[in-house]
Amino acid sequence: MAVVLAAAALSCVAAEVSPSLFFAKIGNFTGYIGRLFHLDSGALVVTDPVEWYWGLARWARLLGETIVMAYVGTALGAIGAFFLAFLAAANVTPARWLSFTVRRFCEFCRTVPGLVFALMFVIAFGLGPMAGVLAIAIHSLGALGKLFAEVVENIDMKPVEGVQATGAPWHVSMRFGALPQVMSNFVSYVLLRFEVNVRESAVLGFVGAGGIGMDLFEAIRKFYYSDVSAILVMIVVTVAVIDIFTGKIRHRLIGLVEGR
Repeated sequence: MAVVLAAAALSCVAAEVSPSLFFAKIGNFTGYIGRLFHLDSGALVVTDPVEWYWGLARWARLLGETIVMAYVGTALGAIGAFFLAFLAAANVTPARWLSFTVRRFCEFCRTVPGLVFALMFVIAFGLGPMAGVLAIAIHSLGALGKLFAEVVENIDMKPVEGVQATGAPWHVSMRFGALPQVMSNFVSYVLLRFEVNVRESAVLGFVGAGGIGMDLFEAIRKFYYSDVSAILVMIVVTVAVIDIFTGKIRHRLIGLVEGR
């Protein structure tokens, strides 16, 4: 513990983290949070919900666009990761060099920040949700590719060997020997990634990649405090609802697997 604390103290010095500055400026942060929940008139936002959510129709449409971006991007990334997982898994890959190559490709896809991909696609294709979908798809492919491959590496190889013993080709042994063991975990990870991507797609709007993030960034930049809080509340509620429903589905899948 002493070594950890010493290392943390040295890290604070290297990162120029100043506790005195933090406590001296903490009032600016709390003051900003307080302004978020006040209208231009100075009244609390809850006293006039109509004024607070004056742009509800537009924000709801953009929030729907954000969810669709996350859905399409997750679906595309999951499809790519599904096929790459069996090539990346060391226990079932047709060749070791293929596993190494696929894993490095997935590392590249998930290491480059989604904002960087989004900015590149905005430059290539212009402002709009297409850039966000492509950025989410690539990042999801890298993250899910790693998770899927690790799931495949933990399967029982006896069913795979049994299918191979019949003379079946590699893709058939994967279909009937490996896939039944991993499918529920694959779906569980995809649902979890979708929940993450809903939040990510909101942030991607900061670089013009579509969705409600574009309006949120504009409100922050122009100091429209009540608009910022209104949009944030919508995002938080949406993510919470998605988290509840995807969590129930994931738990049910895990329960089915454990029941078997």
